[in-house]
Amino acid sequence: MTSETLGFFEKVYEVAKQIPYGRVTSYGAIAKYLGAARSARIVGYAMNNSHTKEVPAHRVVNRKGLLTGKHHFEGTNLMQQLLESEGIEVIENQIQNFETLFWDPSKEL
Repeated sequence: MTSETLGFFEKVYEVAKQIPYGRVTSYGAIAKYLGAARSARIVGYAMNNSHTKEVPAHRVVNRKGLLTGKHHFEGTNLMQQLLESEGIEVIENQIQNFETLFWDPSKEL
């Protein structure tokens, strides 16, 4: 990984650390906030590599509220369990009331 990529990952982690308990955001919303609107996939890669950091990666989902990154969490349902422990309802990998729970860093930070 290049130092430029690692620097971007650190910026992603700083945004993700600010997602409030019981709220979620998307890979694309973080990318847009960081001025890299077309880099949602890179934000996803950053979340995959965040296991050694204190990053609430379970709060970052795809633009439709789907738990597309759940296979990167240990166990079969850890991502969903973490979200549900924060009061977020998940049915068939889909966050319920996604629009209400959505946290947009471009508006909140």
